Amino acid sequence: MSVAIISDSAATLPREVVDDSRVSIVPMSVTIDGATEPEGARPLELVASATDVSTAAPTPGDYDVAIQHALETADRALVLTVASTMSASHASALIAARPYGDRVHVVDTSTAAGGEGLAVVAAADAAAQDASLADTEAAALRVCDRVRLIAALRSFEQLARSGRVPEVAEWARRRLRVVPVFEFVDGKARPRRPALSWEAALDRITGAVIASARATHATRATDGAGLHIAAMHASAVDAADQLLTPLRERFPAARGYVGAFGTVMVAHTGTGLAGLAWYWDAERAA
Repeated sequence: MSVAIISDSAATLPREVVDDSRVSIVPMSVTIDGATEPEGARPLELVASATDVSTAAPTPGDYDVAIQHALETADRALVLTVASTMSASHASALIAARPYGDRVHVVDTSTAAGGEGLAVVAAADAAAQDASLADTEAAALRVCDRVRLIAALRSFEQLARSGRVPEVAEWARRRLRVVPVFEFVDGKARPRRPALSWEAALDRITGAVIASARATHATRATDGAGLHIAAMHASAVDAADQLLTPLRERFPAARGYVGAFGTVMVAHTGTGLAGLAWYWDAERAA
């Protein structure tokens, strides 16, 4: 039995990871000044600076096309979506999957960006080992339960405008001149204690990963065995590299990649975001 993996583009997976994992990506769309286009059709900076921008999840028809294509070469399909609290992507996938019965399962990852991407990669890894649909889904859900996502932003203005964080967070940033830091928890972006500088914010994010190694109480946690990391950014690749490089040096056995936000994510966060999503595979770290 073979299982195909499908995800929406909110997972921010780099092309090389998509190709290696053989994941099918269903793109979201963005509407700028009344013109709708698929994600990635224009530079991020133009989307971030536009005043009339809206985004849309893939339609049930979009998912149906992807499912049909996947089932041409696979027996089953698993669809993983961005948190249902953030997008209608999950609802669209459920509608599309209904006619296929038990052949297609849909998972709400309850996370986004790098967190979603790590769940997708875990599912793809399981499928590559000829796991059943149930076991492939279980592999993804284990990551969803364990993954953490912390990021820093130059500004909360875009997130506050979109309703993703309270407007008071942006007011505090302006008044106190601090760098906002947030954690994505249970489908929502929740502000954490702000940092006094960009460098301090990045150090704090890296420190959270290091602290989580101690919390695993695993005998091999010191070399990073079982650690999976996704460094993500919105037009801030240098900052993403700055986050990932010291962790690769400290945890040489860790598995990681850098993923860039697409236009839909940037429409909500703005540019200048950098962060990490990560989880520990306790079995490998033991």
